[in-house]
Amino acid sequence: MFKRSVAAILLVTAMACTGHTAELKLLGPVSLRVVLPSQLQQFGTSSGHNVTVGYDTLGSITRRITEGEAVDVAMVSPAQIEDLEKRGKLLADNGAEIARVGFTVFVKKGAPGPDLSSVDALKRALLAANSIVLGDPAAGGGAGVFTAGLMQRLGVESDIKSRTRLVRSGTEVAETVAKGEAEMGIGVASDAAIVPDIETIALPSPVQSYSVYVAGISAGSTQVDAARDLIAFLTSPSVKQALTAGGFETP
Repeated sequence: MFKRSVAAILLVTAMACTGHTAELKLLGPVSLRVVLPSQLQQFGTSSGHNVTVGYDTLGSITRRITEGEAVDVAMVSPAQIEDLEKRGKLLADNGAEIARVGFTVFVKKGAPGPDLSSVDALKRALLAANSIVLGDPAAGGGAGVFTAGLMQRLGVESDIKSRTRLVRSGTEVAETVAKGEAEMGIGVASDAAIVPDIETIALPSPVQSYSVYVAGISAGSTQVDAARDLIAFLTSPSVKQALTAGGFETP
């Protein structure tokens, strides 16, 4: 669905040439808070539209859309966007994948990194760590949901509970490690580009996963054409280049 929608959006944008200035509201994941501002400024310059952006966890964005908050474009996961479309909260067949990001282990810069050459090695590293920081799954963020499931799969959830600190987002995981408040953490790889004083070690491929961000248009938006323009811009080569430089992968 998403690939076909992107092509349609790009075609509409290429043909559109109006002088109307729209005031748009975008909700996006916390992990994009460093990449998006400069890109949205470029969008405003080229389109004449103004974008106000709010950052939140994917779960909270979904809740805010469900509760009827007035927004124009929202980025959530593929499963969340399909559910919101079915419930009439987002316009059907207007979703476009913007980016995806994998997960990594963070340690403070200069600290010895754990051996993560296998799933068993990851398990040993978690059991040996004096302190761990993870995303809180109750906040609905991709990092929290993923790591909660991973700890269960590894069978270490109860063993590390007393040494684990839960924070609201993957970015906070990286920041906590950078401050020296936890020996290791698991968060989104893109945060290594924006949080200083951390180093990353890739997760073993058998347990690697990705947070996928898909943009959709709110059914309550009064600026649908401008919202389509914004999504088309977010899938453009220049934005993809910026996202890649920030540690994301793009379709």
